[in-house]
Amino acid sequence: MAQIHIASPTPIGSNLSVTTLINGYGRTIHKEVTRNTVAPLAVINVVQNKRYRFRLIGLSCDAPFNFTIHNHTMKIIEADGRRTYPLTVDSLWVYAGQRYSVVVKASQAVDNYWIRADPLGSRGYPGFDNGRNSAILRYQDAPQAEPTSTGISTRPLNEDNLKSVIYGSQYPRNLTNSTADVVLPIYQNWHEDQEVFDVNGTTFSSPSVPVLLQILNGTYNATDLMPNGSVITLKRNQTVELQIHGQSVGGPHPWHLHGHTFWVIKNANSNQYNYQYPLVRDTVPTGLDGNITIIRFLTDNSGPWFFHCHIDWHIELGLAVVFAEDPEGTAEYIKPIPRSWYLAPFYDLCPAYDQFDLDDELLNYTHARPAPFGIEATLPMGSRFRKQTYEGLGYQN
Repeated sequence: MAQIHIASPTPIGSNLSVTTLINGYGRTIHKEVTRNTVAPLAVINVVQNKRYRFRLIGLSCDAPFNFTIHNHTMKIIEADGRRTYPLTVDSLWVYAGQRYSVVVKASQAVDNYWIRADPLGSRGYPGFDNGRNSAILRYQDAPQAEPTSTGISTRPLNEDNLKSVIYGSQYPRNLTNSTADVVLPIYQNWHEDQEVFDVNGTTFSSPSVPVLLQILNGTYNATDLMPNGSVITLKRNQTVELQIHGQSVGGPHPWHLHGHTFWVIKNANSNQYNYQYPLVRDTVPTGLDGNITIIRFLTDNSGPWFFHCHIDWHIELGLAVVFAEDPEGTAEYIKPIPRSWYLAPFYDLCPAYDQFDLDDELLNYTHARPAPFGIEATLPMGSRFRKQTYEGLGYQN
């Protein structure tokens, strides 16, 4: 799923999207954009009584989506690349940067059924008039027509019930009790007068020298690493707990950690703590004012790792930090730069990028071109709602 956005990058109302795209297709609320024509919708073709694995990928740069398929349930088997115990739902929220695999059995009568991806009301335009926020699930031999199906979710995903398949060696130390080696509060703050965010009092701004290069040049202390106030140093092989406080302005903010997956100990809208079978993922929504999300990870991957809100322009507005993990040991993990990189045609990659005119290239990409499954796409960047037959893998209805 992806979006088209208009207006300037601010975290409040002016940036609401007008179109939700599923596999590159969608209809806008602005009829003048399409000159009063009905834009085509993505069609997912299935065969009755077969099972399919759908990979849901949140490519939005802002709004989360409530995803449903009318008259069908979905069995979640994976979140953010990590296997989960099967959990059957009929709707789930997908935030920017999140991924799910769900198994869907085409068990209904041969017909067309609506696929819905409804954006959060404060961050988009929810609703399904004129086929907005929608795609079509089409059974083989069904008419080439838009669905007339209706549906009300009765089994929405409760993330407290979604648990990862975790093997013994994948548990960080101290996960199974209430003590972590390091406990860090993460406060998200919004400054209306400056229109910027900060994390724990500091607005992130990209440094002129990457943190990795600073570390490789012998700078290890957080007070010396740039950007000042936005780098947190961590020792090797420690269990780190982050207590992330929610922020309503522009929220809920989905936070993503580079270099690691993490254990979701407590979801933002829950009072349950899960130390035994926590969900393992790399992107988690952090709720609104008054909510606290708790995650843990093990510092077993030396290097500087970005931790940020996955809403694109919120990074530019300062909602990020860098964890400098085991900076003293980082150099031993760096492989030498291959000599071939210094030779033509590779040595001029950076100058070529500097001369690249992104605006012109984007304009060139707006012509129709093939997309997965024979769908015609008209955008350079869309979503992939990939499917595959899912038989014989041990998951039963």
